[in-house]
Parts: sequence; structure tokens; C-alpha cells
Amino acid sequence: MTLMPGSDAFARIAPSDPEAAIGRVVAIDGASSRVTIDPVAIDRLGEDADPTLAAAGQVGSLVRMRIGATWLIANIRALRLDMADGAIVADIDFLGEGDQDQATGALHRFRRGVTRYPMPGTPVWPVTTADLRQVYAAGDTAQIGIGTVYPTEDIRASLSVDAMLGKHFALVGSTGTGKSTATALILHRICDMAPHGHILMIDPHGEYAAAFRGNGAILDVGNLQLPYWLMNFEEHCEVFLTAAGADRQVDADILAKCLLAARAKSRLGQEIGKLTVDAPVPYLLSDLTAILSQEMGKMDRAGDTAPYLRLKAKIDEIKADPRYGFMFSGLLVADTMAAFLARVFRLPGDGKPIAIIDVSGVPSDITAVVVAVLARMTFDYAIWSRAEPRRPILLMCEEAHRYVPAGADTASSVGRILGRIAKEGRKYGVSLGLVTQRPSDLAEGVLSQCGTIIAMRLNNERDQAFVRAAMPEGARGFLDSIPALRNREAIICGEGVTIPLRVAFDVLEESRRPASGDPLFSELWRDVGGEEGIVARTIQRWRAQGRG
Repeated sequence: MTLMPGSDAFARIAPSDPEAAIGRVVAIDGASSRVTIDPVAIDRLGEDADPTLAAAGQVGSLVRMRIGATWLIANIRALRLDMADGAIVADIDFLGEGDQDQATGALHRFRRGVTRYPMPGTPVWPVTTADLRQVYAAGDTAQIGIGTVYPTEDIRASLSVDAMLGKHFALVGSTGTGKSTATALILHRICDMAPHGHILMIDPHGEYAAAFRGNGAILDVGNLQLPYWLMNFEEHCEVFLTAAGADRQVDADILAKCLLAARAKSRLGQEIGKLTVDAPVPYLLSDLTAILSQEMGKMDRAGDTAPYLRLKAKIDEIKADPRYGFMFSGLLVADTMAAFLARVFRLPGDGKPIAIIDVSGVPSDITAVVVAVLARMTFDYAIWSRAEPRRPILLMCEEAHRYVPAGADTASSVGRILGRIAKEGRKYGVSLGLVTQRPSDLAEGVLSQCGTIIAMRLNNERDQAFVRAAMPEGARGFLDSIPALRNREAIICGEGVTIPLRVAFDVLEESRRPASGDPLFSELWRDVGGEEGIVARTIQRWRAQGRG
């Protein structure tokens, strides 16, 4: 069959030979190109025992071209049929190049980037599994193995730890795709590689405690003991101020004056020459309310006491509410800052390099403030410890869209501090890891600050478009397969990998998985008996807010 009348473009193609060319370059355009592919050759390769050759010609597969003694590797982004001559026309994106072994002609020493481009008419060959081994070979840098490269079953997919953490990373995927397990897998691999590392994980649903009991410190409302005086003035305002509009500014001015006075009253505050309202100096809540009362007593008009009464009422309410005891207890007035930082940042780690902060039991109205305090403490510690031996910290944030929502990145303290870490953290040794099921709900610019993106299946078109915009041009062919990914599969691109790749994650041991499995309704609804006791115990915990 003549595929291209009047042309010998496929004259030298031998479809039965896996080493034969399968097409020709027909156009060059910057980082991308266009090739024609012989459908007969692709059809015959589909029966090859090599799974990589069997998948040749598909969207997301790789092809190679020889320029002198160099092999160019490109990714197929889009395919269409040329109705005029029956050839397949493929748009490809160049990924990198490798040297050609003089003895065997094989590819080796692969590196990202292209120095020479092919000319129209250059033959195109399929990539073999042996080629993929060279393309995805782990370099000399620290690597963690996380799975296998699709479509093979034995080529290991690795992440470069220093490149991934040095420029932040994000893991995105719809609910039910294995996102939490993939996150746990990556963190376990990092912990195994660096048992003396420093990782802080914000866990909003209490999923990860089950996964890291053996190699992590589990902190929740029962043992977190986060001193309230570690909050800066902005965070104090979010907790203590209830008014809106002009009244809120009046209340804030009064709180700033009284809070500074309360900090200055402590022994530690008296030792600091120029104390600021943001300084993490212990103070007594009773001192704060007493100072508020003194200031209120100085007023001449009764109508002007409203701001003071609002502040006193809110402080008294929080002090009396047992749900806030983990943070506002009267027992947390001692200077425990050093012990708290050492425990949260794993300094030293004692073989447990990760701290899981379970905030599922934190009252919803201050959850964002708690996360803001932890994130800001991470950033501030990195800044003020620059003169010391460096101890880089990885801050992992699950459900990141809850804390840095789109369109409101400056509306809350947590949004501002996470946005600042995304932009400046790497300068000070703070790496940010974001995990979210709704990337389109993240603040604009935060995802684009992540040098490595791990994208699992996304069902929402807005989310797909958002991730596509944040990924480099060379990954476009891989991105089109995001909606078709299976569970436990992901597209990874950016600094952490040599070139974009599709990976099937390793199966994580049961004891190391997070408690995030979906309930099996058909099975659990067959389990009957003891409902009265279940209801009674649940009500008891409910009324005691978990402290019964």
C-alpha cells in the first residue's frame, strides 16, 4: 500500500524490524516538531514482546531521532490522520538528548535539553525499553524510588530529592485516586533515606497518624500544647476580634496596646530592650484582661467601653472553653518555646524525622490560625537560624486549597504566610509540599511556584486546565492523559525528574498506609448489633468534645 503517493517517505521502513524507522520529520518549530508515522509499522509493533515498542506511536509515548552521534528524544503530544495519503501526523515535543554508543548505536548519557535540531526528512525510530532505562536512569544525586515507568513493569521511576524539595512540589488528584497513599509513600521514602530529617506535616483529617506511628511523632489536641503566646499580633486579631468594619480597627488598636503591655509585664519581656507586639514572649491571659480593665476604667464615656467589653468577653469565652485547652490553657504560660520547636521540627529527630500535626480535633474557627502559627514558626525559625548550621525543613500541607484559596491569598494570616513560603522559602531552607484535590481553588501563583508537580487523575476540567497552565511546555503530551490515569498512577514533571514521565506508584505496606480508605457500604451494612452502645458512647464523646 502506498501511504504517500508520489513520495518515498516510508521507502526504507521495514515494519517487522523493531529497529527500523517508523516515520519522518516533516516540520520543525522551536521546541516542537511534526512527524509522519507509518500506521502499518505501528500496527506490527503492537505485537512486540517489548511493552515500550508495543506502545509506540501512542499519545504520551516517546520517539527518537539521530543527529550525528546524538539521539534526540521527543514525546508524542497529539495524533491525527492525513486523509489525503493515509499517514499519521504526530505533533511532538523535544525532551532531551543522549549520546550514541559507537559500538552498539544505543542511547546513553541522557540529559535534558536539546542542542541540535533535526532537519525535515530525518528518520524517526521508536523508543525501546533499553532506551527508557537510559532516559530514566537515576543520576548521581540523591534519589528515592516511588514506582515504575509506564508502560514497563521493571524500569524504576525516581525523584531527585534535592531538586524536588529545593523548589517546592505539589501533589494533586481527585478524591479516590490514591492521593493520600501516594503522599505517604513519598514521605516514607524520604524518611527512609534521611532518618535524621525535619518534616512537618499538617494533617486536617487525622489520616496520617496510622501511617507514621513507627517513624514519626504524632501530635494532636491531646499532646500538641501549642502556647497561645507564640501567636503574632495578626493571629491574635483573628482569634480575639469579633467586630467588623471600622469597629474592628478600633478593637485592633486597643488589643495591640494591651498585648504589648502584657508581654512587657513578664520577666522575659522586661529583659528585652525593644519589645514588639509580635515577639514570642510569654504573657498571662489574666494580665491581658486586667490591662484591658484598667484601660477601660480610664475612659470618661460609658459608650466608649464597648471595644474593651468585646475583647474581654471573647478572651473569657476562649479561656472557659475546654476545646481550646490545647492552646489557651493556663498551664502553657512557661517559656517552653525551645522544647516546642525541638519537638515539632524534630531537632533532633531521634530516628523519627516527621511530625504529624493532626488538626482534625481543633475547633474549626481557629484551625486556620493554628496552621498559620505552625507555618510562620517554620519560616521564622529558618530566618533567625541563618547564622547556625543549616537544618532545612519540609512543610507538608494537606488540603492546601483550604488555607490558600483562590482570590483570597491575602485575606488571612495562613494564606499570607504560605504564599510567602512559596515565594521565598527556598532561600532560607524551607521546602513546601502542597497536597490538594482542587488545584483550581488554590491561590493564583502558589502552584506555579512549585518546581515539581505530581498530577494524579483529575476529573474536573477547571482543575485540569489549572495544572496544565502550571506545567512546562514539554509535558503537554503527558498532560492530555491526566483524565485517563488509573488509580495509583501519576504524571510527574519539573525539577524532580529528568523528563516528564507517567509512573505507577509502588504498593505501600498496609501498616504504612494512611487511614483514608473509603467505607465499603455493602459490607459494613451487613454488620449489625450493638447499635445502642455505639450511640451512647458517641454521644458521650460528642458532649465532652473528645475529652470524655
